[in-house]
Amino acid sequence: MKYLILLALFLPAIALYSQSSSPEDKFKKLSWLEGSWIRTQLKPGRAGTERWERLSPTHWIGTGVTLRGIDTAALEKLQLVVKDKELYYVADIPENKAPVFFKLTEIGTSSFTCENPEHDFPRKIQYQYDVTTLKATISGNGKAIDYFFEKSR
Repeated sequence: MKYLILLALFLPAIALYSQSSSPEDKFKKLSWLEGSWIRTQLKPGRAGTERWERLSPTHWIGTGVTLRGIDTAALEKLQLVVKDKELYYVADIPENKAPVFFKLTEIGTSSFTCENPEHDFPRKIQYQYDVTTLKATISGNGKAIDYFFEKSR
């Protein structure tokens, strides 16, 4: 009888947990990422932006641009998508033959982590949000690079 009572208590909790981890719910936790971000702490003569736009409840697109003077030094096409019931951060850069998928491995109210242990570099991408600032870190193979942003007004 004790087991039936415990089971009756835990089943609703398990149902709530599984609902809260749906891709749609994960996207809702990322609402702070939407919009335009301006890179800070760059070398003189450089500028950068990252912009995220919601196309649907489970598909976002992003663009990262780094300028050297008036010339484009780097351009990244980014996406947040659902594939096989999992959330992925997708980076499409000219140096790669195909877009690279990083699986969401951790999410909080103001941060997320995506990983692809098979990729050469980076293997991990982390975003951390704090009111009006954003820190993106790419890492792998003992190396880490931080990118700092402020929310565009």
